[in-house]
Amino acid sequence: MPVSSIQLTQCWKEVLTLSNLAPGENVLILTSQNSDLRIVDAAWQAASELQARVVKLEIAPNWDVCEVGTDPTTVCGSSPIDDDPMALAAMKAADLVIDTVFLLFTPGQRAVLESGTRILLAYEPPEVLARIVPTPEDRRRVLAARDSYAHGRSITVTSAAGTRLTASIGNYPITAEYGYVDSAGRWDHWPSGFVARLPDDNTAEGVVVLAPGDIILPFKQYVQTPITLEIERGTIVRISGGLDAEFLDSYLRGFNDPEAYAVSHLGWGLQPRARWTSLGLYDKAATIGMEARSFYGNFLFSTGPGGSRRTKAHLDIPMRRCSFYVDDQPMVIEGDVVAPDQRVEGVIPQ
Repeated sequence: MPVSSIQLTQCWKEVLTLSNLAPGENVLILTSQNSDLRIVDAAWQAASELQARVVKLEIAPNWDVCEVGTDPTTVCGSSPIDDDPMALAAMKAADLVIDTVFLLFTPGQRAVLESGTRILLAYEPPEVLARIVPTPEDRRRVLAARDSYAHGRSITVTSAAGTRLTASIGNYPITAEYGYVDSAGRWDHWPSGFVARLPDDNTAEGVVVLAPGDIILPFKQYVQTPITLEIERGTIVRISGGLDAEFLDSYLRGFNDPEAYAVSHLGWGLQPRARWTSLGLYDKAATIGMEARSFYGNFLFSTGPGGSRRTKAHLDIPMRRCSFYVDDQPMVIEGDVVAPDQRVEGVIPQ
């Protein structure tokens, strides 16, 4: 059954309250042709009931010749607001922007955040939003994970399937997503719940084996046959396996950009209410797979942009049953979060 507009509005009120929305603050809801009007309307109603000033800004859809399919994460790094002084001025004048379009890794987005505006992205189906309303406890655990990640100098990731990946860390900041924006200049994504960071340049080495049940985004499909990624100096140099491997390699080659094969951010999921199975129950066009990125205990492996790299290609690959170590300290063992300040008792690894 769908979530009612009343229920969805109440969810928005909870998230906006966690985001410290105060009476009289300026809220801008960013929309385009791909926006879900149920989310837009509920966000407008909730912000209005919290006595904020609310406006909508409709921008042109973003399309790139490299796009295949309908997922907005297929191509990243640019958006219509980047060269639109009116849109940028309006967003910078807002205290909080609710993004229902999907801006990610774009110059305009960075400029808005640097002005002090906070941005909350909401793109998943209303039923997913309602099931994974963020909490202060989510924030506490994610920030605990961020702190553990920040103190490390190296990572090691292993799995029974054959993964053995090492990398140095410390030169790049940590992304810590918990689903709301409670400080100036903060960006987050509802629903969410994970930490991730880029490894130091040219340091990722080893083998990553994608096993059946792992998820490749934006393909939004579960791996059926093992895929072996051989990684040298921070770049995938060989992809081997069956049809799944051939499909993945062909997709990346389509960008005609060597940086598409670079190792990007690495991290782990911390959201116990996110379901590994959820992606199999939605039409592909209805979701971008944030539950997959966030489900408790996943190893989030990604490729593409980061640091000085500006490639349009970006893959997120949540993997199950991996072990993730920061220095020699285990964060996740075989898909189960074991760090005491991050663990949720009673959660069964997925």
